[in-house]
Amino acid sequence: MFNADTAALIVEGGAMRGIFASGVLDAFVESHYYPFDFVMGVSAGATNLVSYLSEQPRRSHHIITELACSTDFLDPLRFAKGGDLVDVNWLWHTSLYRFPLDLDTFSASRIPFYAVTTEVATGAPVYLPVRPDNMDEVLTATCALPVVQHETPCVEGRPMADGGISDSIPVIEAYRLGARRITVVLSEPRGYRKKPARFCWMMKALLKTQPALAQAMLTRDRSYNRALDFIANPPADCEIEVIAPPVDFPVSRFTRDQLKLESGYLQGYWQGHQSVLRATRETKAVA
Repeated sequence: MFNADTAALIVEGGAMRGIFASGVLDAFVESHYYPFDFVMGVSAGATNLVSYLSEQPRRSHHIITELACSTDFLDPLRFAKGGDLVDVNWLWHTSLYRFPLDLDTFSASRIPFYAVTTEVATGAPVYLPVRPDNMDEVLTATCALPVVQHETPCVEGRPMADGGISDSIPVIEAYRLGARRITVVLSEPRGYRKKPARFCWMMKALLKTQPALAQAMLTRDRSYNRALDFIANPPADCEIEVIAPPVDFPVSRFTRDQLKLESGYLQGYWQGHQSVLRATRETKAVA
């Protein structure tokens, strides 16, 4: 699909841990750093990439630290009463209203953008191109969490769920598409390994009408760790740069503490600038 010198950017999700990637990408925007032939995002990683391609620094920061911290989005009490734990539709549409996208800039970008979703019927990953005309469908689907969110979104009539269930870090797919220089923004520190799912019987019971999706959730650790193994030992013709949070990264999936979120953002912002500096030095050395 692409040539042998193709460069790709992969951004993992991770709910509130996406504040790290928002910092990395803001540093890229400020440095006008767009050397990628295509980008791929999963869940919060995909929504972060929208702001990156729209060249709107701090937009994702505002969404995470303001809207995602609201009980309109995350409400355990609502969930206890039978509602949704998270309201992805509210977050997406409110973010468009409060922090409008620069769709002209997004549309003018020549960088193809793919978001990962999980097909409910098969449990398999689906890599969907993101465009202004399908953005609402695709980006709410890539963030849709089974069990804690009752409504199942559809894309082109196909029920979809969070892309992180089937392919949290789509480096292998990026390589299959032809990428040979891959930058990966992770949500967990280096050395992290995903553990096998617990309470398997409960997951199967909760998703008894969606057995393929349940199976994908129960084997998520295998696909996740397979991607990590690929990153650690890429093919000889592939170079991978990893940008990952430090071991002391203070943000968990549901952190709403503003000081911790700001710290996580600044850690990503610093690492993003370091990545740009490394790329600049390498370019000068080649020249």
